[in-house]
Amino acid sequence: MDIALIGPSGAGKGTHIGNLVANFDLLHLSPGDLFRENLQDLTALGIIARKYMQCGELVPDEVVDAMIEACLRKADPEKGILFDGFPITVYQARFLDELLAKLGRQLDAVIYLDVSDQELERRLPGRIICRQCQTPFHQQYNPFKICPYHICQGEYLYQREDDTPEVAGVRLKIFYRKVAPVVAHYRNLGKLTVIDGDDDLNCVQQALIEAIKGVERQEVHAVRPIETQYIQALKDLTPAHPPKQAVYPSLDIVLLGGPGSGKGTQAEQLSKHFNLPHIATGDLFRENLKRETELGKLAKTYMDRGELVPDHITEAIVRERLSQPDTAVGFILDGFPRTISQAKALTEIMTAMQRRLTGVLYIKVPDEELVKRLSGRLICRNCQTPYHREFNPPIEEGRCDICGGELYQRDDDNPATVRQRLKTFHRQTEPLFDYYQKLDLLVEIDGQGKVSEVAERAIAAVQKLSLLLPEHSSGRF
Repeated sequence: MDIALIGPSGAGKGTHIGNLVANFDLLHLSPGDLFRENLQDLTALGIIARKYMQCGELVPDEVVDAMIEACLRKADPEKGILFDGFPITVYQARFLDELLAKLGRQLDAVIYLDVSDQELERRLPGRIICRQCQTPFHQQYNPFKICPYHICQGEYLYQREDDTPEVAGVRLKIFYRKVAPVVAHYRNLGKLTVIDGDDDLNCVQQALIEAIKGVERQEVHAVRPIETQYIQALKDLTPAHPPKQAVYPSLDIVLLGGPGSGKGTQAEQLSKHFNLPHIATGDLFRENLKRETELGKLAKTYMDRGELVPDHITEAIVRERLSQPDTAVGFILDGFPRTISQAKALTEIMTAMQRRLTGVLYIKVPDEELVKRLSGRLICRNCQTPYHREFNPPIEEGRCDICGGELYQRDDDNPATVRQRLKTFHRQTEPLFDYYQKLDLLVEIDGQGKVSEVAERAIAAVQKLSLLLPEHSSGRF
């Protein structure tokens, strides 16, 4: 019996998980706990993740996926699993469905713990977390009594810096944007059960127990579409401006491409040719950490606790950068969005700025070519400049041309890992293609050939897009 318990932050999942695991003898699998354990135990995957974090980079999804797969492969096939807060994106749902099927298992039910926004706002001020083991508690509903891991006495309890009503509202919006398609996915499979989480603690606990007993009896109370319509409504999606209604017409370009496609290189070429800022989200993240901005410090608190940086921080970093004066005539955005939720967030950001994306360029390269490229990739340990043993070698072997730093190959730049990364890229990116095609923004660029040849194709495509802008703005490019 494999079950997922999902719901917004503050719904009380952590409060109920312990009792459910004990009552039904289930293996508790929390991606957050799993990530921290891999970091602390210095597993091969933990070391890879730590290297990303030490370089000021976000840990790729495929690393976390591999951690989950490794855990499930070790799990007793006769013992059920309770997934805690996972999956909450369509990508995660498809990944989990495929992985469980490969292991001869399946997700028997997804329980959505439904709590109203008003109740979540009421609960938020009392939420506290153990800095040592990351177990959540609540001053009123779930006060600290004993550490479930027996490693502390309550001396490490603290309230998160972003547990404020304003940030909570943003987090909720992002959560609903992500989870609505997941709810629809499992509802259509007849596996979704919704529990009213607004009730008192004992009633919610009993309702969860009864729901899981129903799963044991193969009597899942599948909800009807009408019962989850409100979750779809809570997404509060902001539509993109129609082309002629954007108040500030500007040459705003997004680059998509698989790892090793050269989109960073092409972004630089486009930036120079059109005199537009190249905004790479990886650089943005590192800059905020280095300069110790408010957002950088907030991101660092998550990294220091061995946690993944949540989307609301990433989106805020992008939002702040796009609001700078140098983007007024346009920008080349590289590395964001990566997911359909982030794409919708970018639409919201652009609409708030009374602007609209001009185009989304997809640098298309066959997977086997990408494997070949990445297997020879080298990175400067100091400034992160990329090189390639065959296509872009440094002047001095092993040394960066720019800063003289040591060049190294990432642990995950080997053929097997690269193929897994590409699989993750395709899972996440295909919904983006559909999303941007519907907005008539997607342009495919053949990414094969010399850098200069690909650059010519990309520049020609952007030049053509610029002609679609109003006359007074297109003449600037």
